[in-house]
Amino acid sequence: MSEKNKNILALKVDVDTLKGYLEGVPRMAGVLARHNVKAGFYFSLGPDNSGRAIFRIFRKGFIQKMLRTNAPGTYGFKTMMYGTLLPAPMIAGANTRVMKDIFKAGHECGLHAWDHVKWQDKLPKLTAAQIKDDLKKAAVLFENILGVQPRAFAAPGWQLTAAALEALDSFKFDYVSNTRGRSPFMPSFEGRRFNTPEIPSTLPTMDEVFGADGIDDGNVAQYYLNLLKPGLNVHTVHAEMEGGAKIKQFEEIVKGALERGYEIKPLCDIAKELKDLPEGIIELGFLPGRAGAVAVQK
Repeated sequence: MSEKNKNILALKVDVDTLKGYLEGVPRMAGVLARHNVKAGFYFSLGPDNSGRAIFRIFRKGFIQKMLRTNAPGTYGFKTMMYGTLLPAPMIAGANTRVMKDIFKAGHECGLHAWDHVKWQDKLPKLTAAQIKDDLKKAAVLFENILGVQPRAFAAPGWQLTAAALEALDSFKFDYVSNTRGRSPFMPSFEGRRFNTPEIPSTLPTMDEVFGADGIDDGNVAQYYLNLLKPGLNVHTVHAEMEGGAKIKQFEEIVKGALERGYEIKPLCDIAKELKDLPEGIIELGFLPGRAGAVAVQK
């Protein structure tokens, strides 16, 4: 049976920080193991410059988001000083066991970034060559740790430029997941067509919805279960949030989806079934609960 005829929850775990890598990833892997399901983990591998995110303070909605989600509690004060008051530690280079354990357990492993904050905050200023250089550093370290080349990439903060898509095409990934949208497509951006299939995230992230419209610890899992639609649902979760203070809610979502008859899979399983994808236009747009513009499927 084709994937498009099934009800699927594809779990995409973004790993942004050293704290999320060392603490959140193993916790989430434990939840997934208890329910015998697999997910995709997309790793930031280079320096953790999380403290530099403070410069987003001038973006509309940033402060409200930090307050709603209890950012100090989620990330920890130490993480929030990396790259400013504290040196930026390397995430994966000295801590290879976490990635190796995830890979050995049968989960998908992909790239998220070399420097997560650099991609999210400075991408429009970077050339394709500069982006490719950072991606190459991440890909080399990824291969040194796991012994295989990365086959997928997910953009930090759904930030995207034509130069980034050009750089990503040169790596010939099986797919990328850079946007928010409805269904897989072949990307077109700023009048240019690109060659790597795009699998967008279809559900809002927890940091976008938590604390808004009465959504709290007691009902956030049910909120997500009610959002699930027939067919493919792609949910981006974060090692820092769902792997931290919201680990109980994460397990409730996994358990509830299985009870409702949804198959839980990594995106690599979805990518294997993709064929004859329609062209989809990417544009920059705004989403409730998120500060700044992101790449969305038109």
